[in-house]
Amino acid sequence: MKSLYKMLAMLVLTVGTMACSDQLELQNPNNQTTYDFGDSESELQEAIIACYNRVRLEGTFARVGYTLDAVRGDEVWNSSQQWYLEYDNLNSPGTIGIGDEWPWRDNYHVVNRTNFVLSKVDEVEMSEDSYNQIAGQALFLRALAYYNLATYYQTVPLITDYSSYSDITTLYAGSNTQDEVFDQIELDLGSAMKMLPTRDAGGEWAQGRATSGAAAGYMARALMFRHKFSEAYTILKDIIAGTYGTYALTADYGDNFREGAQYENNIESLFEVQFMDFGTGGTDEEWTPVNISREATQGHAIESNFASQELGSWGDLAGSPWLYNLFKKENSTDGRLDPRLYWTLVTYEPEYSTYTGVNTDAYPDGDPRSNIVYQQEITETPLSNNAQGGISIAKFTNARNNIYTSITNGLQCGVNLRLMRYSDVLLRAAECENEINGPTQVAIDYINEVRERVALEPLVLADFPSADALFEQIANVERPKEFGCENGRCIDLLRWGFFYDTDRFNQLVEHAYYKLDGTASTEELTASTASASSYDNYSKGHEYFPIFQNILNANPNLEGNSANKNEDNGPAFFEKGYTVRPIVNL
Repeated sequence: MKSLYKMLAMLVLTVGTMACSDQLELQNPNNQTTYDFGDSESELQEAIIACYNRVRLEGTFARVGYTLDAVRGDEVWNSSQQWYLEYDNLNSPGTIGIGDEWPWRDNYHVVNRTNFVLSKVDEVEMSEDSYNQIAGQALFLRALAYYNLATYYQTVPLITDYSSYSDITTLYAGSNTQDEVFDQIELDLGSAMKMLPTRDAGGEWAQGRATSGAAAGYMARALMFRHKFSEAYTILKDIIAGTYGTYALTADYGDNFREGAQYENNIESLFEVQFMDFGTGGTDEEWTPVNISREATQGHAIESNFASQELGSWGDLAGSPWLYNLFKKENSTDGRLDPRLYWTLVTYEPEYSTYTGVNTDAYPDGDPRSNIVYQQEITETPLSNNAQGGISIAKFTNARNNIYTSITNGLQCGVNLRLMRYSDVLLRAAECENEINGPTQVAIDYINEVRERVALEPLVLADFPSADALFEQIANVERPKEFGCENGRCIDLLRWGFFYDTDRFNQLVEHAYYKLDGTASTEELTASTASASSYDNYSKGHEYFPIFQNILNANPNLEGNSANKNEDNGPAFFEKGYTVRPIVNL
C-alpha cells in the first residue's frame, strides 16, 4: 500500500510539474509582434484597419500632409507668415521637419503596414471575397501613400517587400525615379480595381473603405499625371457609366463639407478620410507618431490651419484674392453669388443676408436643389490672421457648419476629408476629351454638369475656338472654383508643367498675389498694389518638397531630389514629350 501511495504522489508531482511548465510557456496575447500576428483572417482584418489609421496621422491627412499641398498651390497663401512659410514660398532648405520629414514619415507608415498585410495574406486560408477585400484595400492604400510621396517628394525609395526590412543590405533602400514609383502605383491600383467591390456591392461594408471606384479614380489621376490621357479617359468614362458603382453630384455643393452621417460618404465621394464627429471622441490630442490612445479625439486639425483666428483657429493659411474675384466674376442664373464662394472662403457678402432661409430661384419648382438656402450667421468678414490679414478658408471647418460657437485648436474637427469627388471625375473627363479631340461638345457637356449644380449658365462650344481655350477654362476657372483650397491644386500645376514655362509661371505669380495690410483684402491685386506673391522666392526644383537632410544623412543609398539639388525639372518634363498649353485670354 505504501508503494501505491508513493507512485500516486510521484504521478501528481510529475503532472503538476508539466502543467507548470506549460503555463510558463504561454505568451501574453496583448504583447503580440509581427512574427506571431496576421496568421488568420480576423487578424488581417484588424491589420487593415491599422493601415487606415496611418492615413489619419498629422503627416498624412490629419493636418500637415493635407495643408502642405494646399499652401503650395496658387489659390492659398501663408497668412501667418510663420508655419508653412517655406512651403508657400517654395524654397525650403531641407532642414524643416514639418514638411521635409512628416509627410515622408507618415506615408511610409502606411507603406509599412500595407506591406505587412500583403506579406501575410497569401498564406492564410479564407474565402476569395475576403482575400480580395483584404489584399485590395492594402494595395489601394499603398498606392495612395506612394501617390502622395511621388507628388510631394518626386524620387523616393520604392519598398514593396516586407521581408527586406530584416536585412541590413536592403533596409536602406535607394532612390527610385518618379516614373518607377508611378509604375508601381498603376500596378497596385490596377489590381485593386479588379479585387475590390463597388460601393453598391459593398453596401455597409464599403462605407468609409476603399472600393473599386476609389481605385479607378486614383488610377485616372495617376495616368493623367503622366499624360496618359487615352488610358485615363477610358477609366473615367467607365466610372461615369457606373461600372465601379453609382456616383453622382450631390444636389447641394455644401454637403461635401458638412459633418454627420447624412452627409459623409455620400454619393459624390469616391474616397474620403474618416474622422469622428466633433465631441464624440476622447480628449487626448494625439500628435503623431503615437496615435494609440483609447481616448484620442479622432478629429483633424485642418480647421486649425484654415479658419480665422477670430473664430479660434491658428489662422495660418488664407485664400488668395485671385480666387475670391474669380468667384465674383460670374453669378448664378437667379442673380445669386456662386454658392461655392460661400463654402470655400469665409467672407461676408451683403447678398448673404437676403439669402438666409430663402429658397433659390435658379431651379424649377420640385427640383430638390430649389430647397438649397444659405445659412449665414457671420455679419462681417473675419480676419484669417490678426497681424497680416487674409481671407479665411471655409472648407472642412466649422465656419459654415455652425456646430459649435468657437473653434477648439488641435485635432478636434470631425468633417471627413473628401479626397476625391465625382465632380473631379467629370472635369477630368472633360480635360481628357479636350486633350484627345478638343474642343468638343462632349467636353463642354461634362463641364456643364458641374456648373449646373451651382446654377451657372452653361458653356457654349462656340466660345472656345481651340483646345487651348477650353483648357484655360478648365484649368483656371472650373477647377479652382470647384476645388479651391482643397488638397491637389499643386499636383495639377505639376502635371500641367506650369513651373516650366515662363508665361505660365508668371501667371502663377499673379494668381498668388497677397496683401499684408491687416485686413481680409478682396481687391484684385497687381504687382504694384500687392505686398508680395507666394512665388516671388521660388527656387528651381522646389515645386517638390526637399527630402529631410537627416533622412539623407541616415541612409547612404538615398539621393536628394530636385529640391535638395536646386535642379530645374523643366528639361526632363519636355524630354518626355509633354507640352505646356499656352495662355489664352478668355
